[in-house]
Amino acid sequence: MSLINKKCVPCEGGIMAFGKKQIGHYLKEVPEWGVVDGKIEREFVFKDFNEAMKFVSIVGQLAEREGHHPDILVHGYKKVKITLSTHSIGGLSENDFILAAKIDKLLSTSR
Repeated sequence: MSLINKKCVPCEGGIMAFGKKQIGHYLKEVPEWGVVDGKIEREFVFKDFNEAMKFVSIVGQLAEREGHHPDILVHGYKKVKITLSTHSIGGLSENDFILAAKIDKLLSTSR
């Protein structure tokens, strides 16, 4: 099943964070995301601050619906960096990749 069709599942810990092999497998579905310090992240560039903030708002609404919340940094007035990890396990889980795929889809439908 595609990540887009899945829903984030609450994680309270007690599971292992993904290893390199699992991360590599899931990155194939979100190829524009990269692994940095055990997290996945992607930077988005918009035409102006207003567009960047609209995107942040839409991502925030999606994250709330999924119950999985990213770190979001707005910088350079029109750039948005999103970083995902599963805090309760100190690494990456399927939830991170599900949200990344859904964020990518938002971008493709909002532009």
